[in-house]
Amino acid sequence: MSPKDPGFSTKSVHSGEKLCPVTGSIITPIYQTSIFGFPDLDSLKRVFADHSKGYFYTRYSNPTLEAIEKKLVDIMGAQKALVFSSGMAALTSAIMSLVCSGDHIVSAFDIYGGTFNFFANVLPRYGVTVDLIETTEAGRLAESIRPNTKVIFFESPTNPLLKLMDIAEVGKIGKKHGIPTFMDNTFATSFNQRPIEMGIDLVMHSATKYLGGHSDLIGGVVAGGEELMGRVMSSRYVFGGVPDPQSAWLLMRGVKTLKVRMETHNQNGMKVAQFLEKHPRIDRVYYPGLRSHPQHELGKSQMKGFGGMVSFEVEGANDALGQFLGSLRICQLAVSLGGIESLICPPALTTHRRLSPSERMRAGIKDNLLRLSLGIEDSQDLIDDLDQALNSIS
Repeated sequence: MSPKDPGFSTKSVHSGEKLCPVTGSIITPIYQTSIFGFPDLDSLKRVFADHSKGYFYTRYSNPTLEAIEKKLVDIMGAQKALVFSSGMAALTSAIMSLVCSGDHIVSAFDIYGGTFNFFANVLPRYGVTVDLIETTEAGRLAESIRPNTKVIFFESPTNPLLKLMDIAEVGKIGKKHGIPTFMDNTFATSFNQRPIEMGIDLVMHSATKYLGGHSDLIGGVVAGGEELMGRVMSSRYVFGGVPDPQSAWLLMRGVKTLKVRMETHNQNGMKVAQFLEKHPRIDRVYYPGLRSHPQHELGKSQMKGFGGMVSFEVEGANDALGQFLGSLRICQLAVSLGGIESLICPPALTTHRRLSPSERMRAGIKDNLLRLSLGIEDSQDLIDDLDQALNSIS
């Protein structure tokens, strides 16, 4: 790259890649191999003494994985990035690199259901306690810090109610207390929001979502500074949550178009949220781009765009929800998000089903709540589809 810092899309397309020295291919090849050989014993000794000097086993590194990791370093503003076989592999490996028995984690209560389950039901079995704080105020997280607190974790926007946290303020709290801050930035992506530049130590993404962008891979990413990422890398070696080279290549392909996709996701999110807010069959809309969102001003201050995720509550009982979902023609009933196609799901039955009814009630996840991931279809077609499905409710 040139000395002048390139723009986001230029980094997305070119960072981490170079012409293949054998064929001249401008696209990084898929090194579909589990092992790498050595021409002599000295070469083997050199690589095993310093893994950065070469490759020997894909669980440790692979040229295709290395190319996408270098690309992610540039677009996330990190010193080091690591790719994983799933978002949960990224999360669990990173957390386990930071804590041990007797340690404590402070986390926001409003987080992805899989993360909630790991914090509430898995970590306590290994002697790690987690305080799940029902707040959007960074100061409330600080109040729960103990002498043995090793991580502060949060999402912004949250899944599925799109609540926001003051990212820079959380970063300051972590620095003040000497505690690593860890954030899930899946919903916003690095195009809309730059947590590392706001002082967050580790940032993760479910790469299955917007980074991949085409609903054809499972993956995760963690990025941050060299010291903490060295610990995360050690966990990845041990737990083995490494993506195969094909998935890493698909992720690299997806990241190249992240900016142009996110611009459309942002536009569709805003237009659909505005439409839903005015519809008589909708009880409530959750979208940080709306002036009615209680943290709209915070969103404007820390987000470049408000994303393609819109959550809303449909008026009526469960039969109304079924009628609405069954009448959709473009929006598909599916549990993921961040792809080029629009997807919709009821979180109470899917992403947050592991929460007890009382936990869902505390989180504000009602049975009539729907989470809509707007794709890159034409916005008017999406609005027309939602309108006709809402009007079909008897």
